[in-house]
Amino acid sequence: MRYLLSLFIVLSLAAVTMAGYRETFEREFLSKPWAGGPIVEKSACIECHTSDIMKPAFRAIPDEWQGSWHALNGVSCNDCHGGDPKDASMSMSHVRGFVGKPKYEGVPAYCGKCHIGILKNYLESGHGKALKATKKGPNCVTCHGSHGIQRATIDIINEQLCTKCHSYERAKVMKQALFLTEKKMGEIEKDLKALKSEGIFTGDDEKTLFSTQAEFRALFHTVDVSLVKDRTDEFTKRLEGIEKNVQKTFAELKVRKNFSAFLTLIFAGLAVVVAMLSATYKD
Repeated sequence: MRYLLSLFIVLSLAAVTMAGYRETFEREFLSKPWAGGPIVEKSACIECHTSDIMKPAFRAIPDEWQGSWHALNGVSCNDCHGGDPKDASMSMSHVRGFVGKPKYEGVPAYCGKCHIGILKNYLESGHGKALKATKKGPNCVTCHGSHGIQRATIDIINEQLCTKCHSYERAKVMKQALFLTEKKMGEIEKDLKALKSEGIFTGDDEKTLFSTQAEFRALFHTVDVSLVKDRTDEFTKRLEGIEKNVQKTFAELKVRKNFSAFLTLIFAGLAVVVAMLSATYKD
């Protein structure tokens, strides 16, 4: 009897240990890249722009890009400017699609090759119409910069930037209309990161949040406060759906952790009982 109880305890503790190992495996391995980070390929563009023969103003471009949202997401020089970054002799060849720097009025179409939805809304906005009419209105880089582009947030709507072209009052109203929705998206994003750090698969909710963020941020490029307010309820409902899933997952995670702790206490208690029985048997 004593040996059966001892075997039961050993197997039970092994099961708990394996469960803990599985959670650690999911958290530390499945949620992280195998290589520990992206592989940076050699680029003729960067080598040239960081060389001593380059003008100082142009030498700053690689550093600006490397700290940008584009670089973080694998968007390289040639993705925007064309050319062949692997061959210095063809890096600025039109045969390899090199287009270089666009004209000021051509910047929206240039960026719109990737940001299609945003381009459409921008062209229909007061900003886009001003650029088309005067060729001097605000374009993408006016607000976002060129190479050091950071992740888009409503912080880009600020008095210092907006008053370069007009008063801040209308922009302030736009920011207020966006605030609650942006705040909710930020909270959900933070919760998803917390779940992911626990080894929980969040891919489906992350995709839904990303598409919602993209569509919402494309919308406010219309610079139309009334339109943003009219569609706020639509985006709020989408976010509530994601938030419901996230909170459900948190609840399930809590139950699982509590159950694991409960099992650990039971097995620890059984181990004490077996030890006491073993000591009694020897006596």
